[in-house]
Amino acid sequence: MTSAQFVFYLTCLFLGETVHTNDLKFSLSLHQERHFVSANTGDDVTLRCLYEGNDVARFYWYKFNLGKESKLICIITVDNHAMFNDEFKSDPRFTVNSEKGKIDLKIENLDISDSATYYCASSYGYRFAFAEGTVIDVKGSGSNIPTLVYQSASETIQPGGSVTLNCTVHTGTCDEEHSVYWFRNSEESFPRIIYTHEGRNHQCERKPNTQTHTCVYNLPMKNLNTSHAGTYYCAVASCGHILFGNGTKLEYEGNGCVFVYFLSGALAFTTLLSVLMALLLYVTHKRSNFKCAGTATFIVIDINYSVLTQLYSKNILFVFLQSLVQEFLLFLQQSHR
Repeated sequence: MTSAQFVFYLTCLFLGETVHTNDLKFSLSLHQERHFVSANTGDDVTLRCLYEGNDVARFYWYKFNLGKESKLICIITVDNHAMFNDEFKSDPRFTVNSEKGKIDLKIENLDISDSATYYCASSYGYRFAFAEGTVIDVKGSGSNIPTLVYQSASETIQPGGSVTLNCTVHTGTCDEEHSVYWFRNSEESFPRIIYTHEGRNHQCERKPNTQTHTCVYNLPMKNLNTSHAGTYYCAVASCGHILFGNGTKLEYEGNGCVFVYFLSGALAFTTLLSVLMALLLYVTHKRSNFKCAGTATFIVIDINYSVLTQLYSKNILFVFLQSLVQEFLLFLQQSHR
């Protein structure tokens, strides 16, 4: 090996170790503020990507359509300059505003074709990281897309029970293969695909004398608990577009029952306490009639102070009942004298 080759290999080794060391020091966390956005055609929406850590990383925005290849929207360089890619170069509806710690992607005048999942990503060296993603569902009555998606509004679930979610798809004149996806959105987690129906199957039938296919897709769920609560969306990728249903909200019945039982118990206890207080005041008032006017006030004050002291120092309900019984017995004894 010549000295020139040795120097070349040594230089490559040094550069490789430098990149590896710098990469180990790289620490960056990404987070997208909104996980699901439902909007109408013509609306504006802003997707925000928050980051903490290394400032020398590159950032990206990607658009992912179900059943299609992902598209790179833009690259944000170290100096916060946004470079748009392919068809997004000539689409003024897409703009980027980047500052330290956040990168905003704004989409103006939304179109049905903007329905997709948008990901914020970063890269440094050979490391690549993605944020959770934001699903945008664009709805519009003026759409010329023939496919229609229907879902039931809500379902009530019980602990350990089961439920079947339904999604009805009317394909209209679109005769292409379509795919159906189920998304779940809840407060505890970001939207994610939980099930996929690929292609047509026996669940579809053609209406007589029409080109419309009606397909019914079911999502059975068993052994339900609180973690299953949330809104489930049926999404259909067909004819180059993706359409979402309005979502079926699963409400956990157990939480509501516990709350109702708690309120019922509190109401019953308050009512009982009010009745007992009224009875105690009545007995105390009757006892005062057997005493002279000069000493009656002191007797009532002494009795009430004694009762209140016991109520706060012991079991409140037991002591209250005990004091009431004692007052009533004393009243009976004095009334028979």
